[in-house]
Amino acid sequence: MNTKANKVARDYYGILGVAQNATQDEIKRAYRKLARQLHPDVNPSEEARFKEVTAAYEVLSNPEKRRIVDLGGDPLDSGGGGGRAGGDPFAGFGLGDIMDAFFGASSGGGRGPRSRVQPGSDALIRLDMTLEECAAGATRELTVDTAILCDRCHGAGTSGDSKPIRCDTCNGRGEVQSVQRSFLGQVVTSRPCPVCRGYGEVIPDPCQQCSGDGRVRSRRTISVNIPAGVAEGMRVRLAGQGEVGPGGGPAGDLYVEVEEHPHEIFERDGADLHCVVQIPMTTAALGATLPLKTLDGEEELQIEPGTQPNTQLVLTGRGMPKLRSTGRVDGRGDLHVHLEVVVPTKLDAAQAALLRDLAEMRGENEPSLSHNGKGGGGLFSRLRASRGNR
Repeated sequence: MNTKANKVARDYYGILGVAQNATQDEIKRAYRKLARQLHPDVNPSEEARFKEVTAAYEVLSNPEKRRIVDLGGDPLDSGGGGGRAGGDPFAGFGLGDIMDAFFGASSGGGRGPRSRVQPGSDALIRLDMTLEECAAGATRELTVDTAILCDRCHGAGTSGDSKPIRCDTCNGRGEVQSVQRSFLGQVVTSRPCPVCRGYGEVIPDPCQQCSGDGRVRSRRTISVNIPAGVAEGMRVRLAGQGEVGPGGGPAGDLYVEVEEHPHEIFERDGADLHCVVQIPMTTAALGATLPLKTLDGEEELQIEPGTQPNTQLVLTGRGMPKLRSTGRVDGRGDLHVHLEVVVPTKLDAAQAALLRDLAEMRGENEPSLSHNGKGGGGLFSRLRASRGNR
C-alpha cells in the first residue's frame, strides 16, 4: 500500500484566504496583506505562520506548482524529492496522488470549507495639493466610502440569535465533486459548492442590514496628516482604515495618494525648485537688486553688473523640505533662478541714437571674431571632426 496516496495535501488556498479560481493579482494582494500582519518584525510570535504564508505564495504564484496543487498534490512535499529544487515539476507528487487525481480513487479530502471571515482590501483616495501645501504639510478632512463592520450583527451575518447551519448540498465540505469518464478512466473534479459558495455552511436567517455579509458600506470622514515635503505620487498609509473584510474580517489599509498641481512660477525637481526671471539688458549690464517671491516670502535677488544670458543663481535652502522614507524631514533643497536677458525688439529714434553712441564709445560698431581655443578655433575643430565621422 502506498502511504502517500492517503496523505492530504496542504491547503495553500486556505492559508492565503483566497478561492481556488483567484487571479495572480488577488493572490499577490492576499500575500502582501498577510505578510504585513505576520512579519516577525511586527509579530515575533507569528514567525511560523509567516513562513507558512510565504511558502503558500511561492506555490500559488508558480503556474506549475499551482497545477500540482489543483490536481490534489503537494509540490513542497519533501517525500517526492523536493519541490523546491526546481527539477521535475511533479517532485513531491507521488504516483498515488497522480492515480487519485486522474482515476478518481479518492484519498480522503480536498481543501475543505473556507472561512467566512476574510481580510479586507486596501483602499486608495487621491488628494489634490498645491506646491505651497506640499512644502508646509497639511491636515485634511477626507470623506471616504468604504465597507465597515455591520453594527447590527457585528460581522456574524446572522439575524438575532440565529446561527449558521451546515450546508446539505456539500455536507459541510465546502466543495462538490463530479465524475467524468475519459480514455484514462474516471476523472474526479472538485469545485466550490454553489449553494454555500465554499463556506460549508449557510445562514438561514441573515442579518437584514448587511444581508449576511457582515459589513455595510458607509461614508465617513477621517483626518489625515500630510507631512511637509510630499511630492506627486507619494502615498500616506492609514493602517486599518480601508475595507472591512467579508464576515467582519480585519480591515485593509487606506492609502492617500498626493496629486500635486503645477505651479505658475516654480518647477519642481525633487527637493529643488527652478524659476525663470527675465531682466532687461540694461539691468544685466548695470546690475540691480530685485525682489523675488519664494515659498518663504520675499527675498532680495542680487544681479551683478555684467550678468550674462543664461546665468543661474542659487538660493541655498530655499527649495522644498527633504522628506525621507522614515517620514523625517532632513534639510531643504535649493532654489535655482535662471536669468533670461531680454533684448529689446523695438526702439524709437532717441533710444536707437543712444545705443549707437554707446556702441561707438565702446568700439563695438564692428563684430569681433574669437581666435582662441574656446571660440572659433574650437568650433572649426569640431566641424572638421564632425565631417570626418560621416
